[in-house]
Amino acid sequence: MRRTILIALYAFALFAPIVASAATAFTEEQKADLRRLSDYLNGVHTLTAHFLQIGPDGTPQEGTFYLKKPGRLRFEYNKPSPILVLSNGSTIGVENTQLHTTDRYPILNSPLRVLLSNDVDLADDSRISAVTREPGALSVTARQESGPAQGQITLTFADSGVTLELRQWQVIDAQGMRTIVVVSDIKTGMELDPKLFVIVDLNPYSRPYSRPDSHHGH
Repeated sequence: MRRTILIALYAFALFAPIVASAATAFTEEQKADLRRLSDYLNGVHTLTAHFLQIGPDGTPQEGTFYLKKPGRLRFEYNKPSPILVLSNGSTIGVENTQLHTTDRYPILNSPLRVLLSNDVDLADDSRISAVTREPGALSVTARQESGPAQGQITLTFADSGVTLELRQWQVIDAQGMRTIVVVSDIKTGMELDPKLFVIVDLNPYSRPYSRPDSHHGH
């Protein structure tokens, strides 16, 4: 389960800044599509959505996804899952209320080493290997050949011809394991409580804690 969660979060490694190298040769139309996608991503500063995650074994998990730039994410899995995954901008925390544990992963050593950038430029990203158009949809694929985020990710956006909206991402890791995350009921531009992104130590030997409930109703 933990591995599946971290694979799913790999999506956001796509937005890490890179040093330009030999890039895929795109047509002018494809470059225009990449600029549209960049503009859409740069225009999102806060976001909430419902997510459906399907792991490599076909097991579905659902919940609520929160994003706040720069670097703050929260994947709140529906019960009976005991898992909560969040980032406070410098650390990823995986909380398990059943085991009373909190595992922490430095962003620099994980697929979330840099979360969402405020200045995405997909047209200049040498990892972008494909841009695909289908009726009502636009997809972009990125490959990471080395490092902790090695693998491939495809992000798919609904495309009305005027507006774009994120719909899903699909990750294939270095071992060929596939994870799909589908998002729906997306809302953007709201204020999000900073407490949503506070990692709580669930170790039973730590001091008592209380999980903030203030996010309900956002």
